[in-house]
Amino acid sequence: MQRRFIKRSHDLKTLYWLTRNLPDPNHKFISFRVHTRQKNLHKYSIIPSPIHIQIYQKMDLTFSTTLIFCILVPLSLFFIFTRSETTSKTSTKLPKSYPILGSFLTIVKNKDRFVQWSSEIVTSTPNLTFPLHRNLGRWIIFTANPANVQHLLKENFHNYEKGEFFKTTLRDFLGNGIFNSDGQTWKFQRQVASHEFNTKSLRKFVETVVDSELSQRLIPILRKAAKEETVIDFQDILQRFAFDNVCKIAFGYDPRYLSPSLPKEKFAVAFETAVKLSSERFSSFIPLIWKIKKTINVGSEKQLKIAISEVRNFAKGLIQEKKQELEHKSSLESVDLLSRFLSSGHKDEDFITDIVISFILAGRDTTSAALTWFFWLLSDHAEVESEILREVNGTSETASAYDEVKDMVYTHASICESMRLYPPVPTDSKEALGDDVLPDGTVVKKGMRVAYHPYAMGRVEKVWGRDWAEFRPTRWLERAEGGGEKWSFVNRDTFTYPVFQAGPRICLGKEMAFLQMKRVITGVVRQFRVVPVAEAEPTYVADLTAKMKGGFPVRIEERK
Repeated sequence: MQRRFIKRSHDLKTLYWLTRNLPDPNHKFISFRVHTRQKNLHKYSIIPSPIHIQIYQKMDLTFSTTLIFCILVPLSLFFIFTRSETTSKTSTKLPKSYPILGSFLTIVKNKDRFVQWSSEIVTSTPNLTFPLHRNLGRWIIFTANPANVQHLLKENFHNYEKGEFFKTTLRDFLGNGIFNSDGQTWKFQRQVASHEFNTKSLRKFVETVVDSELSQRLIPILRKAAKEETVIDFQDILQRFAFDNVCKIAFGYDPRYLSPSLPKEKFAVAFETAVKLSSERFSSFIPLIWKIKKTINVGSEKQLKIAISEVRNFAKGLIQEKKQELEHKSSLESVDLLSRFLSSGHKDEDFITDIVISFILAGRDTTSAALTWFFWLLSDHAEVESEILREVNGTSETASAYDEVKDMVYTHASICESMRLYPPVPTDSKEALGDDVLPDGTVVKKGMRVAYHPYAMGRVEKVWGRDWAEFRPTRWLERAEGGGEKWSFVNRDTFTYPVFQAGPRICLGKEMAFLQMKRVITGVVRQFRVVPVAEAEPTYVADLTAKMKGGFPVRIEERK
């Protein structure tokens, strides 16, 4: 029991208030009791009190709001007329920056369109790079300069890691998985995963899974919607399709999330909740707030803890089942990633859980996001749709998925063009382990974060031309040698177009993602037209990956 003395009655009142409104450093609930009164001295004790559990459960929003108000409002009033010398003079679009407060006020003003706002700034600067002072001395450098991206992701790769900020934010969900690790931990997982991803048997398995989900679930749902003339959320449909696929590929488990009734499957809902709430940590202007909420287990952090527990417990249950099966066999007959890891001798449940959950995250959100924006763009460009339909009709419905789509050059270019304008991951950042200077002369201090900006990079006029805002797949094509009408694909280097990352961390599932997307496009376009209900352009928003705000309501029309 801790005992101290205070001298004035107003101090006693202050302490009494504090013990009922602030968390104890030891994470215990506390109460206040006066024990003795001698001359003007008051003796008190801090003792555990379970009744305060109810008080803390109601403090989530109040405490967060009070903390922001007490810290930031006085600072903004004090420094509002004191411009920081760090504000660049290269562009009138750069946000104002103040000591301590940084550009907090401007960031808050643009929080609902942060990706677009930061893109507008970075593309307006001469070197396609600008530093943003967030608050409390935290800086992040945004760049759309291909030379800087190459330096970041390849040339000086070992100086830029995910960093503690990123890893701490996602560790509860992703653990030390491949997308949330650095150094030897990342390198080992990369080697293991790379070996498995490069096998022909896995590619064949992916083809089978995608084709089955397409013919038995997606196409029948679209046919029913066309027949009944109902409006469906195509973004939700594609997310369900991708989730079923990636679960079967990663776990060998079929959640049946794209069943006709569109069920709220427990694992899928828990996964979606974990993704949403984890991403909200990144948007927290003061990370201390979510950390306090996690410590006292209230609000969004309590929900996140429950969702993560459901996801990880479910994954470990599947792992244990397969380990028991492996005890009676020399190897597992199934060829999903989990079975492959176990059969190759990897038995650590936490390691396998982390890496498999990471691949589910990547496969679930990126392809569905890319396809959602692709079909929206296609609906407004009849000439592109006609060219893709001509290419689709030139393929055989009985051929294998890989054989069917490998020569679909125009469709491939259309997917790349769609992701140029609406990349599944709009920004990605790294943390500098030491001082550095980027190729354009930008100074990077140890501990700073540097973010490359694929969304902005797809809008750079000097790279894509004055018509960069147009959806034009032919910018990726040229006529094949010898004339004729056959197209040849013209690739862009990965540092100009880092949609799948670049350098040592380039996406292992890139080819599988293209295979899945082209197979879906072939199956849908051959039989249906996707017609958006709303005429206005959807709003591009980003959590861990990009989405359409409010979904993508469409009508399905069957081709005659």
